[in-house]
Amino acid sequence: MAEIKAFKGMRFDTSKAGEIDKLCCPPYDIISEEERLAFIAENEHNIIRLELPKGENPYSDAASILKDWEEKGILTREDAPAIYVYEEEFTAYGKSGAVKGIIVRLKVEEFEKGIVLPHEFTLSKAKEDRLNLMKATNCNFSQIYGLYMDEEHTSLKTIDKVSEGPPDMEFTDKGSVTHRLWIVKDEEVIAKLVSDFKERKIYIADGHHRYETALNYRNYCRENGISKEGDAQDFQMIYLVDMEHPGLVVFPTHRLVRDLPEFDSDEVLCKCSKYFDIEAFTATDNMETELEAEDKAGKKAFGFYVGDGEWYKLTLKDISVMDELLPELSAVSRTLDVTVLHTLVLEKIFGIDKANMAAQINLTYTKFFEEAISFVDEGKAQCSFVLNPTKVKEIRDVASKGEKMPQKSTYFYPKMITGLVMNKLED
Repeated sequence: MAEIKAFKGMRFDTSKAGEIDKLCCPPYDIISEEERLAFIAENEHNIIRLELPKGENPYSDAASILKDWEEKGILTREDAPAIYVYEEEFTAYGKSGAVKGIIVRLKVEEFEKGIVLPHEFTLSKAKEDRLNLMKATNCNFSQIYGLYMDEEHTSLKTIDKVSEGPPDMEFTDKGSVTHRLWIVKDEEVIAKLVSDFKERKIYIADGHHRYETALNYRNYCRENGISKEGDAQDFQMIYLVDMEHPGLVVFPTHRLVRDLPEFDSDEVLCKCSKYFDIEAFTATDNMETELEAEDKAGKKAFGFYVGDGEWYKLTLKDISVMDELLPELSAVSRTLDVTVLHTLVLEKIFGIDKANMAAQINLTYTKFFEEAISFVDEGKAQCSFVLNPTKVKEIRDVASKGEKMPQKSTYFYPKMITGLVMNKLED
């Protein structure tokens, strides 16, 4: 099944590069141009220059910078193969928590083999960008986020044991998330963890673009004589976490509808009444708790926000309607909150088809409840739909069926930091 291995990670030499908190950055796809420039201004060696290069020749520039930093000792390779224990401590929903797993190399396999399983559809534009960067640099600067099943939590017990002492690296970012990294080179521990995964499947939590890009890059390298089977290009850097880890948090991703030629909230509600019970509210301060209560009661419900505090709770009357509309899907896929919303409302009532959604013509996304409200109030969106978060169990079950959720169905929090360790694709 899953093949993982230790690797000689590439890391910043902070004696030359500067303090680690000034060298790392969030994932490339959630960073604005203003933030990108601010990271570089704070430290010219910030990983953002490699992970999110800009300019006329961004990819070749990234390759030149990487070579320069390696030659100057800004970036150095580990002296022996290691597995990296990575922990994030954070606050979510008003409670403190922490999630801990391991950063390793994972052998990439086609999805149809059933060893590595996706759960979301992806966008081709993002994959093209990441492939061009890998072709130029032959390096992973950030990780995929993967989950695994381990009923006895044997691997987590090992991980906790080897990370009892002080971390090798630690800092708290601007979002108040504390990042810790332990470098594990003990060969017995490495062998034990590698063995643990031989009978496991990996479920992609976040980083579908990176994984599909890794497959494309592996194929490109083989086709062009750059690598052969078993070489480093067959492996991708990944962060692996026990699927039942108590620190796992999934945020919902809310939907924003914009630029429809004709939009009438009363007409939308009239059409929704065929499928949903509708309850009106005049303030949004209770929206999330109202939706959470419906979820706990086993019901499918959304908040339909139209502006100035006015919103409507749409609660599905009869889940069996999804059996009629999507008989080709498994029960878990067709009854997901996002599937119900997309099928019955966005497609059937708004006429926003899957191609439109993929191109984000009339639909955009936000993980922030406040933005789902403010964008409508400010006229940036015509309306928004507030959702409950997707459950980790649902992610596992959909992936196990070989199916995928609509794009932007999940948002694992917190995001992994970029820059603590990198994977140069050579041995």
